[in-house]
Amino acid sequence: MKLLFKQRFFSWFDSYDIYDEAGNTVFTVEGQLSWGHLLKIRDPSGRELGTVRERVLTLLPKFEIYRGEQYLGCIRKEFSLFHPRFTVDCNGWSMEGNFLEWDYTIFDNAGTVVASVSKELFHWTDTYVIDVAKPQDALAVLMLVLAIDAEKCSRN
Repeated sequence: MKLLFKQRFFSWFDSYDIYDEAGNTVFTVEGQLSWGHLLKIRDPSGRELGTVRERVLTLLPKFEIYRGEQYLGCIRKEFSLFHPRFTVDCNGWSMEGNFLEWDYTIFDNAGTVVASVSKELFHWTDTYVIDVAKPQDALAVLMLVLAIDAEKCSRN
């Protein structure tokens, strides 16, 4: 399952539209006013599906992800000098790749690819292609990608 992740051009807060391969809206993401990043993921009808919440007052950025009210896990930035590195504590997943150029892969604990993410260049707004192996993992993968994008926005 491929998803196209596009940031909206005019928006006061982080807001994104996520499309499937046919160009249908699968998810919408709305940023909300809060201390730190707070992103709400909704289905096309507006029903809230998940939340990405930045924990403030931590030494390095940490984002918690929720499906509804259920805590799924978190992603934390690690201290590194040259390339951003993240620790994933969600579903037994891990990540590898070049986060600076936004090409990375998410693996399960058996080493099987859960998803691959790549940034498309030459767009007015941030645009990513997310290739998810199992459609049921799409929401959790999307939330990890949103957390990494939010961390980069905070850093810049």
